[in-house]
Parts: sequence; structure tokens; C-alpha cells
Amino acid sequence: MIEPDFLDELARFDASLQRRVNADLQGEQESKDVGEGLTFSDHRRYSPGDDTRLLDWRVYARTDELYIKQYEAERNLTVHVLLDASASMDYGARGGTEAADERSPTHKFEYGAKLGLGFAALAAAEHNDFRFSLFRDTYERIDRNRSTQGEVLALIDRLNETDPDGETDFRRALEDYATTIDSKSLVLVVSDFLGDPSAIEQGLAALSRNDVTLGHVVEPRERDPDVRGEAIVSDPERGSQLRTYFGSRLVAEYSDRLTDHIGEIEAAAERLGARHELVDTGADFFDSFGEVWVE
Repeated sequence: MIEPDFLDELARFDASLQRRVNADLQGEQESKDVGEGLTFSDHRRYSPGDDTRLLDWRVYARTDELYIKQYEAERNLTVHVLLDASASMDYGARGGTEAADERSPTHKFEYGAKLGLGFAALAAAEHNDFRFSLFRDTYERIDRNRSTQGEVLALIDRLNETDPDGETDFRRALEDYATTIDSKSLVLVVSDFLGDPSAIEQGLAALSRNDVTLGHVVEPRERDPDVRGEAIVSDPERGSQLRTYFGSRLVAEYSDRLTDHIGEIEAAAERLGARHELVDTGADFFDSFGEVWVE
């Protein structure tokens, strides 16, 4: 269970996103939409119902005709949060459960959701826009297009009702989502990235025109399994099981393969110019959030 009180602690972080946006990205935030902004665009003839505050009286003095001043509206930076909601994210101790009473909550989906909610809350604090989506085989946008603190609270309720399930199709989900982004933006992808590295890289490549950060969540027992001897290993996404013997050699092989896989995801991010932050869900949340938020 995600409790909203963690949002109060976000005040310790600098909410300004300007440090995350280079000059090229900032320049592309300028919209073709016409509104009341800072950059003059053009004139057009006055029509009944137009805002009279935009009348150009100097032009009227010269021409004896009414013209409206048009401006290019500067679009706020948009923060996009993509949270993996597949079955593999349903792992670890949840907050408010008996398991969590014995140890700190480490649930990958809940921990990752809080990372995304933190990004949304700090975006709203600076009057920037945010979009929040879950993804499995494709994406599902779950915010209501209201970039406010109230919407962040509503998202907490929505996420608490979400049960991670199904398989992740990284390539399709991220490529589908990329088509919805109409200007360079800040994109946070939160996942355990348990999938084919080449498919993950192809999906991330579709987002690479943006400032992309990967929050790569790993539960402590995934890195150091607390099981030894005969065990049944389950694949939560495919529903398959394998009976095996977890001896010292298999533990070492598993550890090496996990390390190699994490390295492949990190290398893919580097090739695409994205940031990769490994997040241990057993660590203090605000320490982790600071690593992901602050570049």
C-alpha cells in the first residue's frame, strides 16, 4: 500500500527541471499554438468575442482598424512516467503487509510507483505537465490530464488498485508510447527490465529524442537469493515453474548472469544517450529517489 505522506518529504528536492534540460531541448518546448505568451508572432483582424486586452492600439492609431496581437505560447516541459506493471514487478514485501512488518517494504511495483509519483509531484510543483502510464504489452495512460498535486493523490489510489500481471513487450509498448510525444520531454521508464536486451533497446530507441532516465528496480533477494537446496523457481509472467537445486555453483552462475544482464541494459542506455540508475528496493526510498531525480 502506497501512503501519500511520502510526498511531503519531497520538499527537500529542488523541483526545478531546468538543470535537466539542455539548450536544444528547451528550445523545442516552444509551441506553434497561439496564445497569450511572451513571444510576439503576428497580427490578425479583430473578430467579435476576441479578448480585447490583445488589441494593438498602435496599429489602430495608424490604420483605424482593429487587430489582435498573437503570441507563440511557450509550452511547459512535459514529464512522462512509464511504469512497468507486468507480473515480474509483483515481487517483494508490500507496505502494510505482515511481510513488511518483518522487513522494510521492498515491493518492486510499489517502490517504482513512488519513484514515478515523485517525478509527477515535483513537475506539478513547478507548474509543468506530467503524464503517467502503465505498460505491459502496450501502454495505458492512467492520469486524467490534470497536472496538479490533487491528480498525484488520485494516482496513488489508482496505483494501489493495480495488480501487476501479464508479460512485458518492451519494444511494442515503448514504441507505441513514443508516438504520443509531440515535443522533446523528460521521460522516466521504471522497470525491472527483465526481458530481451535487444527488444528493450529497440523500445528505448523510439524514446531517444527525449531526455530519458531508466529507473532499474531490483529487489534485494533477486541479487542475493535467500534460498538454498532444492527449490521451485517460478516465472511469474509466463506462469511456468522449474524444480532445481540451488547449490553454491548455481547461485554463483545466477549472480553472474544477473550482473551481465544489468550491464547490458546499462550499455544500451549509454548507446542511446539515456541515464541508467540501478535502484535497490531495499535502500532508503529518498536516497534512491535522489539518485534518480538529480543528474
